Amino acid sequence: MIVTLRDPKIIKTLEPPQVAAYLKSHGWQEQSRDGEKSSIWTRKNEAGEEYEILLPLQPEISGFALRMYEVMSTLEIAENRSQIEILANLITSLPNTTIQGVVMQIYTPNADKVSGEIALLGVVVDRLRKIQTELANHEYILAIKAYQEHLPIVCTGDLIKEKNNFILKKVCDFNLDETWQN
Repeated sequence: MIVTLRDPKIIKTLEPPQVAAYLKSHGWQEQSRDGEKSSIWTRKNEAGEEYEILLPLQPEISGFALRMYEVMSTLEIAENRSQIEILANLITSLPNTTIQGVVMQIYTPNADKVSGEIALLGVVVDRLRKIQTELANHEYILAIKAYQEHLPIVCTGDLIKEKNNFILKKVCDFNLDETWQN
């Protein structure tokens, strides 16, 4: 099944330098550059068909999301992979993201206050992934309860990818997920 990406909020989070690095590492060749506006990349697939990508370099320009959608569509066809699989390689941040998952680890708490780091297992870009975060006070106590009683949680925050590790920052609305019971 091929899944296409249509959410402009997610597409707008794609960073041109990250996309360019992905293209280079996957056999695409940069052919030309229009100053700081765009670059053109080409690649042949196994069947010898040539594909071309116009990569916008300025996220502020109007039409950026549309151009990135075209990039993702071309990558999907040229690489014979779903856009979700490709996105998993490209994503660096997802602001204001809701995570559903389970607390899989509680690290040593901070000695001076009720807080500490935890590891969640949650779905990010259509795949289960380990997510690190830090909680304090009531949310940290809820995380311990969820861990001890194997209860699912839900929370919102800014998801950042650093060296293939996901970190949830600015966590809010950390709660036990009651929807699983319905």
